[in-house]
Amino acid sequence: MAETAVPMLELTVDEHDVIRGAEQVLKAIRPHWRCDSIRFKLFTDGITNKLVGCFNQNNNRGDEDGDLEGDGSAGDVVLVRVYGNKTDLLIDRKKETENIQLLHRYGYAPSLYATFRNGLAYEYVPGVTLTPESCREERVWRLVAKRMAQMHKVEQAGSVRHPMLPDKLDQFLKLIPQTFSDPVKHKRISKIFPNVTVLRRDFDELYDKLNQLASPVVFCHNDLLLGNVIYNAERDRVTFIDYEYAAYNHQAFDIGNHFTEFAGIDEIDYDRYPRKEFQLRWLRVYLDEFIGPHCNDSDVERLYVQVNQFALASHYLWTVWALIQAEHSTIAFDFIQFAENRYREYLRRRDEFLALTYQN
Repeated sequence: MAETAVPMLELTVDEHDVIRGAEQVLKAIRPHWRCDSIRFKLFTDGITNKLVGCFNQNNNRGDEDGDLEGDGSAGDVVLVRVYGNKTDLLIDRKKETENIQLLHRYGYAPSLYATFRNGLAYEYVPGVTLTPESCREERVWRLVAKRMAQMHKVEQAGSVRHPMLPDKLDQFLKLIPQTFSDPVKHKRISKIFPNVTVLRRDFDELYDKLNQLASPVVFCHNDLLLGNVIYNAERDRVTFIDYEYAAYNHQAFDIGNHFTEFAGIDEIDYDRYPRKEFQLRWLRVYLDEFIGPHCNDSDVERLYVQVNQFALASHYLWTVWALIQAEHSTIAFDFIQFAENRYREYLRRRDEFLALTYQN
């Protein structure tokens, strides 16, 4: 059966007035909704995009926090995401749409209702986003490990199985301005970070080492921060959201990136990075799902080394990403401090992680 085309709406939402923009989106995709029955909730967790929840109160009663009582119906709740300023420089939006549709067919992503010039509208997934505490709860992390393994077995027809990491890092480095438009920001950044030439050389040396690990290239999420994992206790399941960077990449990058996100966003604490004992348990659950229960201790140890070394590349990628955001983003967030946190952790862990070895 042919897949239903996703409507493309010829409108641009003002990122400073997203509620009014969401109303325009709803008029096109939910014309039967009565204006006086819609409640809007502006979510403030993201640091890249702006997200508004649109609740049709004719059928569902929302609580004061913007969550629904009960699971509700996907047709009665719409999420409208407005892209951050200049994020089209960083993200292939056509590919993002294709990723969501692909993963929805597998049952791994929400339904996509429509796209517009600077955003998209999609299905509300009942549940709560993970926190630095809940991501360690056994009933939760086991679901995450299994779902990631399942996603890593997705096949994307027509795509070259080439890791996105080196090309994406190269793309990002080219977007760092030689001189930041804000002199105060430029002074701060110049004191903390080396120039682009040095950053590029350092990453190339790192990637040469990582390439020798021969981490399999699989279909990855590539941005599995805690806010991109929705846990539904009633259904005992997790759903991943926001597939802006999904693409073929090194398996160990996706897992290592997720582990670095245990530190949190609002109050980053890299002491939360999971210890070896936790990682080995997590990785065994992952491998049991990815390759079957015949995986052995050496398989787990090998992946442990790969994951921690690729975690260094995760820090590097998001360091460079944050420097670009520091120039262009209009969201009230200290991207320079975020970049510094990631870069300092990369430097702190580099020798330790690169010294890890395993027995073949």
